[in-house]
Amino acid sequence: MAWNLEGTYFENCSCDTICPCTWSGLTAHATNARCLAMLAFHIDQGDIEGVDVSGLTFALVVDSPPVMSDGGWKLGVVVDAAANEQQGGALGRVLGGELGGPPAMLGPLIGEMAGIEQAPAEWRESDGTFSLRFGDLIDVEVETYKAGGLPDPVRLTNVFHPASSTLTLSPATKSKVDVFGIRFDGTGTSGFNAPFSWAA
Repeated sequence: MAWNLEGTYFENCSCDTICPCTWSGLTAHATNARCLAMLAFHIDQGDIEGVDVSGLTFALVVDSPPVMSDGGWKLGVVVDAAANEQQGGALGRVLGGELGGPPAMLGPLIGEMAGIEQAPAEWRESDGTFSLRFGDLIDVEVETYKAGGLPDPVRLTNVFHPASSTLTLSPATKSKVDVFGIRFDGTGTSGFNAPFSWAA
């Protein structure tokens, strides 16, 4: 049975300025010894095999080697505490790659599934600022970047990325991630935002 999710994504990782994995198709070396990342997704409209998941939020938390295409990622998922058992199970099947689509494409890169946590989600977006708080586990805010007084934000286009092929540059204005044994403060480091649309 088909599924689809549409909404908004943003991320923050431990790389300086623009994360090298984004423009290189995961083949360039991270700016640090490891790549630590948090990818947040808010579902504006979503249906998974007849289960409505609209309005829910989830985050992927990653610890990977410096060249992400080498695989061996540690990946954990944090899901909105507002999700009931049926919704949480449906999201788990999608994010675990069981139902195909973009999450399944990441499967060969994952060396360790760290598990799924549920926590209260506070998602906010306004005037190019995006933030997510998941209890005491995640508290990240990114802000869309415009250069030199130009009206439009800086964007990367034609990139290989699970969320979108066009990413808007959005460095983190605050960042704290501490879950699944993955801890980092990405304040001032790389960030992006984009609409996302997944289906299979």
